[in-house]
Amino acid sequence: MAGAPIDLLQNVPLFSDMKGKELKRLSQAMTEKRVDAGQPVTEEGKKGVGFFVIESGTARVTVDGQEKRTLGPGDCFGEIALIADLPRTATVTAETPLRCWGLAPWDFRPLVANNASVAWKLLDSVAKIVADN
Repeated sequence: MAGAPIDLLQNVPLFSDMKGKELKRLSQAMTEKRVDAGQPVTEEGKKGVGFFVIESGTARVTVDGQEKRTLGPGDCFGEIALIADLPRTATVTAETPLRCWGLAPWDFRPLVANNASVAWKLLDSVAKIVADN
């Protein structure tokens, strides 16, 4: 079964402690998403399921219409969606054709249950998002 490239996932801080079978399982749980330039991947204030890692292309992150940063290959977004069913905190729009890999919370939870370091990294990542907003 094909999935996200393992070398891409190894470079995501959230998953950097995962090895071997865990990383392969994570890869296989992810689904590919392609987005045309100018199209939103997520929209602030709307419900959304999933966390994404960008394989190729660039995307713009905006909050309240203000540009916050640009994302590129290896960057990720949607950490909050992995742990809470809340509206999106930002809009992410493809600036160029975007290829990314998505992960749903129901696929992520078992991985966290078996890897405490991932849970701590997720908490750290979410805390930084909250502090930036």
